[in-house]
Amino acid sequence: MQGKYKVITLCGSTRFKDQFLEAQKKLTLQGNIVISVGLFGHSGDQEVWENMEEGTLTKTKQMLDDMHRHKIDMADEIFVINVGGYIGASTQSEIAYALASGKQVTYLENPDNSIKISEGGELYR
Repeated sequence: MQGKYKVITLCGSTRFKDQFLEAQKKLTLQGNIVISVGLFGHSGDQEVWENMEEGTLTKTKQMLDDMHRHKIDMADEIFVINVGGYIGASTQSEIAYALASGKQVTYLENPDNSIKISEGGELYR
């Protein structure tokens, strides 16, 4: 908590940019401090990755993942943007990290019907 405000970090695939923005707006208007992603690499910020060397690309992605874990550390709760039940490997690791840190986890959609991806990229429920 920051004063009387709960701090919530948004997690999920950046392909769901519209849902991130809608959740940010809704949660803010409910009286929460909302922390979101720094960019939407899968839906609108492709220019970030253009012409980037492979080594730099890998380091940048690692930095962004590390920064997002710190955003989870700053939060009281994470809110998972799981449109259509989709929870990818990166989001799964963020959920596990949040739970291990004692954070509350809330989902946009019922997590019982979530679609996840294996390490090999296969989809499963």
